[in-house]
Amino acid sequence: MADGRATLSNLAEKASLSVSAVQSRVRRLEARGVIRGYTAHVDPEALGQLLSAFVAITPLDPSQPDDAPAVLQHIPGIEACHSVAGDESYVLLVRVASPRHLEQLLQEIRATANVRTRSTIILQTFYDR
Repeated sequence: MADGRATLSNLAEKASLSVSAVQSRVRRLEARGVIRGYTAHVDPEALGQLLSAFVAITPLDPSQPDDAPAVLQHIPGIEACHSVAGDESYVLLVRVASPRHLEQLLQEIRATANVRTRSTIILQTFYDR
């Protein structure tokens, strides 16, 4: 659904169902985990986060515990952490105010997780569902 703020009445009208039927269906979808929550999509640039990048990380010492997602979770510039197949172990989505802030964030990531980083700056996002 495009409008997460739609009321049950609006949904019922669009689906040609009663409000109680729609409410029941929505509750079942929530209980089954199909609907995982309701969120607001915030424009990072409006918050001063003008630079976005993908940061691929690889452990410097593969014999050490693989705890990068857990130890990096608290760092404010990291928006997402994805486990990936390929040369790197994880790809992070980061958002910062400037190149200097990216450099500082990369240093913090390296020191905190004992990893090597490879960054790709995002120039433009065409869609983000």
